[in-house]
Amino acid sequence: MISRLLVANRGEIARRIFTTCRALGIETVAVHSDADTDAPFVAEADHAVRLPGNTPAETYLRIDLVLAAARRAGADAVHPGYGFLAENAEFATAVTDAGLVWVGPPAKAIAAMGDKLAAKTLLAEAGVPMLPSWTDADQVSGFPVLVKAAAGGGGRGMRVVRAADGLADAVASARREAASAFGDGTVFIERYVERGRHVEVQILGDQFGAVLSLGARDCSIQRRHQKIVEEAPGVLAPAVRQRLHEAAVAAGRAVDYVGAGTVEFLLAPDGEIFFLEMNTRLQVEHPVTELTTGLDLVRLQLLVAEGNPLPIGATPPATGHAIEVRLCAEDPAQGYRPATGTLHRFAVPGVAAEFGPLTGPGLRLDSGVTDGSVVGVHYDSMLAKVIAWAPTRGEAARALAGALARAELHGVATNRDLLVRVLRSPEFAAVDLDTGFLDRHPEVFAPLVSAGELPVVALAAALASAADRRAAAPVLAGLPSGWRNVPAFTQVTRYASPDGDEIEVRYRLDRRGALVEWSVEGGAAAVASPAGPDASPATPDASPTVTLVEAYPDRVVLEVAGVRRSHRVHRVGAEVFVDGPDGAVGLAELPRFPLPGAELAAGSLLAPLPGTVARVQVELGQRVAAGDLLLTLEAMKLEHPVLAPTDGVVAELPVPTGGQVETGAVLAVVNPDEEAQP
Repeated sequence: MISRLLVANRGEIARRIFTTCRALGIETVAVHSDADTDAPFVAEADHAVRLPGNTPAETYLRIDLVLAAARRAGADAVHPGYGFLAENAEFATAVTDAGLVWVGPPAKAIAAMGDKLAAKTLLAEAGVPMLPSWTDADQVSGFPVLVKAAAGGGGRGMRVVRAADGLADAVASARREAASAFGDGTVFIERYVERGRHVEVQILGDQFGAVLSLGARDCSIQRRHQKIVEEAPGVLAPAVRQRLHEAAVAAGRAVDYVGAGTVEFLLAPDGEIFFLEMNTRLQVEHPVTELTTGLDLVRLQLLVAEGNPLPIGATPPATGHAIEVRLCAEDPAQGYRPATGTLHRFAVPGVAAEFGPLTGPGLRLDSGVTDGSVVGVHYDSMLAKVIAWAPTRGEAARALAGALARAELHGVATNRDLLVRVLRSPEFAAVDLDTGFLDRHPEVFAPLVSAGELPVVALAAALASAADRRAAAPVLAGLPSGWRNVPAFTQVTRYASPDGDEIEVRYRLDRRGALVEWSVEGGAAAVASPAGPDASPATPDASPTVTLVEAYPDRVVLEVAGVRRSHRVHRVGAEVFVDGPDGAVGLAELPRFPLPGAELAAGSLLAPLPGTVARVQVELGQRVAAGDLLLTLEAMKLEHPVLAPTDGVVAELPVPTGGQVETGAVLAVVNPDEEAQP
């Protein structure tokens, strides 16, 4: 029996495993980097051991340090979670050689599936259907193709190539990314199926030869080949579902699989299925299977690792429908650029359970963060998984979208608006899904709060700021916010919008504190509107009238065109976060008298977040065209291209390959053609 378990991982998966351990009476051990010292998973563990350093290579990928931590903490078992060392056969062997219980499949199975090229050969012999593939780029016989890393997963090292002239660059880029993420730059190439769906089967095996399928999931909504929306059961024809289950069980039996694993497939539009890869670990999306089967997959992993037979003998029936989204710190509109900073508030309404089962329709939250968590550059950008279960797919999607839209996520840009729009799209409702969904539907990238709605949001922010200052006033704090002895005096507040534009809010209150007039200028938010209960638009096309109902530092209620709307306001320094009925907006209040600062050269390209310059593609003096690749910045395990903003000449390249940069550092300067020197 396992008595003390070390989880060789971090974030939400560590917290998820700890939850089951507490229910089973198993003590827990966390290992953590310096960056994770104050992380929630460390605080929740019974014991914690520091791994000096910050990067994965210094900490979570160090087999020697993890095993030393297990010995020091008195652990008798190790669970790898997912990512990092979870699919590392050497680690599995080292754990068992140290006399510890390994909560995972045998090292032999991990090794067999870890090399995707060898896995394809092995499973093809077991009758699992395969896509044609190549290891030599010169042998590729047709396009489009997909370049894939032979080791690891999670979409890293993947590139779609549609023509021969782009293959060499894609292979080189994939090799660099794979080497950085997995320590192995081996890649291969396989046929790319247009409009294919990504479906997968959860399997579970024990040490007595039993291998069961636990249902199929659909994970077709992806960005950069990484899943962001997953659901169970996948909406599939019965015959397709049967073939998937049979192929997944055949794959598990071919490697004598033990523990939890997932066999992933590509479902072509004509109903053909093709093996993609087998993940020899617990998957990120395992909660949707748990909520539709009633099983605790971590508990089953632990029971099997202790040598027990599977307590179930057949594929359990699916009940209801579960949908999971991955809430990530990134800006989808900026090429999914990762975001860093302090998460000032993290609150999802209506959560009925964390890391565990639901007793009825509702939401489950598996989160690695809480209020005050710092999102850095060393690890994956995922903050949390939000999962909805309901009797039907439509109900689950509606409940999940509603909760996400009302969530308070302050301080770090997230993909929340994108997820809400996907869940509410008619195509998602109609199960018109495939891995190219986001490429074909640019409309889902629009923010929930449109440019036309931004003026009212900015007005609410300004009124809340005035109320906050009034409440903090040392004298006469009971006066209405914005009150002046001279009622004609106009209040002015300036903000930086989410797009970086400067917007100016002007408003005037009368002696009773009622809104007399207001206007917003700047960017796409420009509007001038009447105010007050008796005001009427000057022209038929004017904006609707706005009446101030009440204003407090944390809440402003406005009546817009006869409809009352409440806005929740949260201020942190100069940052103002407004959550309203249409969505959320983060603004930055600008100082009334800004200090002069250093002027950047025209054409300067700045680092959007801390990282490492992975490759410099151009030279000083080189002429470039708008959109040309100048260099790549590596952060959060991914490469981010830095492109020329205009036609011109490269004037500065201050950071060499391998150089470390902080947010705002100048990466390159491109002099536009009209400014280029002859």
